[in-house]
Parts: sequence; C-alpha cells; structure tokens
Amino acid sequence: MDHLVISFVGKDQPGIVDKLSGIIQQHQGNWQNSSLHHLTGTFAGVIEVSASSEHIEALNQALQALQELQVQTQITTPADSGEQAAVTLELTANDRQGIVQDISSVIHQQGGNLIKLVSKQGAAPHTGQTMFNAKAQIAVNQTQLDTLISALENLADDLMVDISQ
Repeated sequence: MDHLVISFVGKDQPGIVDKLSGIIQQHQGNWQNSSLHHLTGTFAGVIEVSASSEHIEALNQALQALQELQVQTQITTPADSGEQAAVTLELTANDRQGIVQDISSVIHQQGGNLIKLVSKQGAAPHTGQTMFNAKAQIAVNQTQLDTLISALENLADDLMVDISQ
C-alpha cells in the first residue's frame, strides 16, 4: 500500500469533507488520519490516505482537479519509528510572540521530533490575560524525555508542561 498525504485550503462551505471523502472512496482509498479545521472563514486540513499503487495516481489527479480547493499531495510510504516513543505534552503559558518557535527549537535541540501540534489562544479564567495552550505529540528517545521536559520548563517561568496520554 502506498500512502497519499493531502493538504488543502479553501473558502469554507458545506460539503467539502463529503466531496473529499467521495473522491477517496471512488478511487478505493482508505482515509487513515486527518486534521481538519475552520480558520477565519477558510477550511484547511491534512489527510493521510492509503491506496493500492494501481489507484494512487488516479486519486492524486482527481484531487488536483478540484477547483474550489488549493490541494497539494505527496505520495509516500510509512516511516519506521525505530526506538523513539511518542509522548503527548500539554503546554500552557502566557501568550507571547515567538512562543511556538521557542518550543519547537527546544524540542529539536533535545533530539525530539514534533509530530503534531494543536494550539489555541484563550483568556485565563480569573485575569482575562491571553494564554497559549498547546497539545504537542513528540517522538523522542525515552532516555531523553526528562531532559527535554526540563529544557521546555526552563524556557519561561510561566510555562507549564504536563505529560498526558
């Protein structure tokens, strides 16, 4: 099985997921993983689809022909994760410019690989101050996990790091 990673963005309108899933099914693809979001009047997402090599190119062409979405695709094969463990971290801090760059830099410097990052801004319950909240899935060698968490916590006095499952 080959895999097709699809990223897309377009004006939000009803039926986008239905249209994408219909094209995938029509070409015997299997929707594996996805992250889809409404962002300021647009709809954007990333989808991983598996399909046999005899159907993958036709699927790719059908997706590229969509007029209402900007679509990019990449045919790939699943990677071997090796000795690295996937860890989910919940990060909370006062929001500030550059916080994502600071966090991603520490993860990289400590030998981690950022697999998934979902972040949002929100108001703190009692003060109303703008807070940064993120859930990050990271692949890291288990022996480096404590060092990684310490390095993240040392970024700022207000950064809290929790390991979740």
